[in-house]
Amino acid sequence: MPAATVKAIQVPHAGGADAMQLVDLPIGEPGPGEVRIRHHACGLNFIDVYQRSGLYALPMPLTLGMEGAGVIEAVGAGVTHLRAGDRAAYASAPPGAYCEARVMPAKCVVQLPDGIDFETGAAMMLKGLTVQYLLKKTLPQGGLQPGDSVLFHAAAGGVGLIACQWARALGLRLIGTAGSDEKCALAVQHGAEHAINYRREDFVARVKELTGGRGVKVVYDSVGLDTFEKSLDVLQPFGLLANFGNASGKAPPVDLGVLAAKGSLYVTRPTLFTHIATRESTQAMADDLFAVVGSGEVRIPVERRYALADAAQAHRDLEARLTTGCSVLLP
Repeated sequence: MPAATVKAIQVPHAGGADAMQLVDLPIGEPGPGEVRIRHHACGLNFIDVYQRSGLYALPMPLTLGMEGAGVIEAVGAGVTHLRAGDRAAYASAPPGAYCEARVMPAKCVVQLPDGIDFETGAAMMLKGLTVQYLLKKTLPQGGLQPGDSVLFHAAAGGVGLIACQWARALGLRLIGTAGSDEKCALAVQHGAEHAINYRREDFVARVKELTGGRGVKVVYDSVGLDTFEKSLDVLQPFGLLANFGNASGKAPPVDLGVLAAKGSLYVTRPTLFTHIATRESTQAMADDLFAVVGSGEVRIPVERRYALADAAQAHRDLEARLTTGCSVLLP
């Protein structure tokens, strides 16, 4: 009997969107600590572009994708928190979500509440858990309290629109940046107190104006090269710059003397996968995310849907900054 196969998007070598291929891959039974999940939707994220292009070097050939949602088909030995038939979602390494179904480690897979549909589940896990660890765990000295100001770059993206809403729910004054007036308006609609079009305005001067010259306690930056050094100039003394992505290129090396001169500043480069390294931490963070989405305080904006076979076009749209909110692939 021939082995079962599934359709998947794979890249044989690092390159542009055209390097992506729709292929048939074998799929078997889950081993100890693993599950097999049948996807109903797969999430799209900028980290997928980094991995495809080689900015984040991974062994090739590579099946892309870091998040998805669907139904558990089988569980391996030792898996007790999931059963066949459960609705489930995940954000997880290793990559491999761009497919109809996959066998994967169970520790980062959680039950998806009945009130959250599969498209939302696939769109929310990596981005929502990222916002969770940023706003709840990646904090400046003394933490964040209601009324504090923060700057969030790329505020109209998938992560940004979730952050705008969650920050509002926490009572934070989120100042966002985006590359067009339309995107700025979208960020404000989702809870940003102000949004700055960085193509028309100097965001450093505007942030200082909005904060009465004080600056912000923390900058959350997924843009990298284009925003990193200027972001140091909007921080209060003892402020924190959290660089969690490189959409414009890798952030430059840090001169520690500059951090001293600008006010004893802190810089960190966090990643989601450190935070979800155990099943317990993954579950706790997911519970927090599900609660804020279930309450209606955070809505997950699924703006674009692509067929799995059209993943290359989805990547082109991501790289061209044509997307807002979240996008999903539908197997």
